[in-house]
Amino acid sequence: MRHEFLSDPWFASVDALIAAAGDLQVPDAMKVDVNVTVTRPGGDVQLFMRDGLFTRGHQPSAIATVTVPAEIARKIFVSGDVAAGVQAFLAGEMKVEGDLAKVVAMQTIEPSAPQKALTVKIAEITA
Repeated sequence: MRHEFLSDPWFASVDALIAAAGDLQVPDAMKVDVNVTVTRPGGDVQLFMRDGLFTRGHQPSAIATVTVPAEIARKIFVSGDVAAGVQAFLAGEMKVEGDLAKVVAMQTIEPSAPQKALTVKIAEITA
């Protein structure tokens, strides 16, 4: 079943996919704590990324906060288009507060094969 990006059912399905994925072999450069605010007309959604995975809400341990429009977030998190994040930042569509160097480094690392497989599964359940 497919769910609207960032909806409660979508988060529940993504959580189940992550739990079933096992060791994602996350590259060290992606092991960064980052808060993400996804802006959208229906209201902003706050995410917390750790080790390349995200959960709802912000955490004080984050080294940076990234604010990004929903369409860019979808390209990054659902389509696995890491270049979209870099392009959005350069175009001023994505804002970063905090440790910019670590956020940029995270965006330039190739995801592991298990991470790519998880991204495909997330895309399959996203409407």
